[in-house]
Amino acid sequence: MYKKGMKKNHLFTCSVIVVLVIISGIKIFSTPVKTVNITSTESSKIISKYLIQSVDTLYNYSFANELLPLDNARVNKKMQSSIARHSFRSVQSNVLQNKAERIFPIIEPILKAYGIPDDFKYVPLVEAGFSEGTSIKGAKGLWQFMPGTARTYGLKVGHGIDERTNIKKSTVAACKYIKSLYNQFNSWTLSAAAYNNGEIKLLKAINKQKEDNYFSMHLNTETGNYVYNLIAMKAIISQPYRYGYKNYIKMAPANLLAYN
Repeated sequence: MYKKGMKKNHLFTCSVIVVLVIISGIKIFSTPVKTVNITSTESSKIISKYLIQSVDTLYNYSFANELLPLDNARVNKKMQSSIARHSFRSVQSNVLQNKAERIFPIIEPILKAYGIPDDFKYVPLVEAGFSEGTSIKGAKGLWQFMPGTARTYGLKVGHGIDERTNIKKSTVAACKYIKSLYNQFNSWTLSAAAYNNGEIKLLKAINKQKEDNYFSMHLNTETGNYVYNLIAMKAIISQPYRYGYKNYIKMAPANLLAYN
């Protein structure tokens, strides 16, 4: 009797469970599913965004052998913003890659001869960008020298002569200037920041903030992003395919003849 009762109770329980599952199934399948329409362009942006972020967490960003402290949320955010600004999706041009192919073979040996880290070759790409024209403030050439600074470091400017546009001579002058900045700040990242903003302004910021680590300082927008932009440029020129530059084609060596 006990076993029969157990059997009946068990069958009843199973029947109840089956009925509940059927009812739940009807409810689930009768509930309308919300769909979100995403265009192919939007989906590619989402994919590329997260692909870059996921890959970049494994990439060691550095400038002149100084690693970025990417464990710092503020630094990480600024680096990702700079990468996004320089990706093909934002720039839509291979001009900077082609420009690098033309100028790097000329300036790399000069930097090496003066003991300047190779990463400073990205300064002309960030400073002059798509052109080497004269800025509103009067800076000119690949290295964007102001007339006074150019003369201080041996360039002739005036009387129909402007050696700021001479790539070899201006690179030698830039090396001398960068070396003097390093002797003053004993840091390549601060030297780069001073190259952008001037040593006097940077010294004031260091003394006011009592901080001499570039990545911990709070500087004006342009200078505060400057080293990040150099690192982003380095990453993109070094590995263009990772950042959307799929149609990147190296310039022919003959194009070097266009430069002095």
